[in-house]
Amino acid sequence: MSIDFTDEQRQIQENVERLCADFGDEYWLERDSDGRFPEDFCQMIADQGYMGIAIPEEYGGSGLGITEAAILMQAISGSGAGNGGVSSVSLGIFGLNPVVKYGTHEQKSRMLPPVISRQDIACFGVTEPNTGLDTTRLKTKAVRKGDHYVVHGQKTWMSTAQVANKVLLIARTADEGETARPMDGLTLFYTDLDRSKVEIREIEKMGRKCVDSNQVFIDGLEIPVENRIGDEGKGFRYLLDGINPERILIAAGLIGLGRRALKRATDYANDRVVFGRPIGQNQAIQHPLAQSWAELEAANLMAFRAAQLYDRKEDAGAMANAAKYLAGEATFNACNNAILTHGGMGYAKEFHVERYLREAIIHRIAPITPHMVLCYIAERVLGLPKSY
Repeated sequence: MSIDFTDEQRQIQENVERLCADFGDEYWLERDSDGRFPEDFCQMIADQGYMGIAIPEEYGGSGLGITEAAILMQAISGSGAGNGGVSSVSLGIFGLNPVVKYGTHEQKSRMLPPVISRQDIACFGVTEPNTGLDTTRLKTKAVRKGDHYVVHGQKTWMSTAQVANKVLLIARTADEGETARPMDGLTLFYTDLDRSKVEIREIEKMGRKCVDSNQVFIDGLEIPVENRIGDEGKGFRYLLDGINPERILIAAGLIGLGRRALKRATDYANDRVVFGRPIGQNQAIQHPLAQSWAELEAANLMAFRAAQLYDRKEDAGAMANAAKYLAGEATFNACNNAILTHGGMGYAKEFHVERYLREAIIHRIAPITPHMVLCYIAERVLGLPKSY
């Protein structure tokens, strides 16, 4: 197994790093302070053709794989953008994978090019306040009335809903008692986010201030039948096809952030002199940073191995989940070590590492907790009984 990049892949990495240099740590510190959505950054990514990196050329994309998308995400995050940069563009880059795989030619021709160009901004409506990770038990209801559906319900943790005009929404079209399994009653839609029928309340949170998270209340949203993706009752299965690439890209982004934190910590350890010697000469400083390097590199191997398997259309489930788990833990540790290396100044915003830690925590938790990843591996890889 090798994850050596091709010349084209290295060029993507170098180009994105060069472009992101114009949006460095100070830019993201300002966004962390003022909370302004980084639309200028997003538009730059779109203008350079990277928003459609994994969308087929037929619909305006580059037709590349999840490996290239992971390289893109890692370069963005590693520039200092962290989760703010990654989350601002992630839905446009991989969130519409169910449309790519299950939409009709007409739907893909209509829905994908505006997202690639940034004419449309999409958000993702899955999680609900009373179901959490038990996605098959979602309660939001879509009732068909002739040529359209009418939706009522609630969603939570919907990112970018404050700036979006489109939503990829999963809702129940059949009650749980009407189907063999709860998942069989869920249907997927991609439609206008009609604010006359949707109330959006922003959630104040620890990090990633510039990319909003929201509680959403849906009261009578009408969705034309032509905006249903695939068949009724198969929406959950369609979402499952997007889970592995999501895990991979999140892992790659986390590793980029962890490497950024480690670089800042190493530079500080070399420059900071106490008791007549650089603090980086002390093993109490060296060892945690060296351990973080090893953990990040191991997670990176797992992430790009998972991407390789996915692009080959092989089973990537275990590797993708393990990559997300390892990257979350390694990056959290690296960011924490970076703060400890800086001592008291690690708590100061001007050194950025406290922001890195806050940015790392959200994807340590979401979209799946480390505990649930371990449950998945225990059951699907080790063959242990299901524990939940």
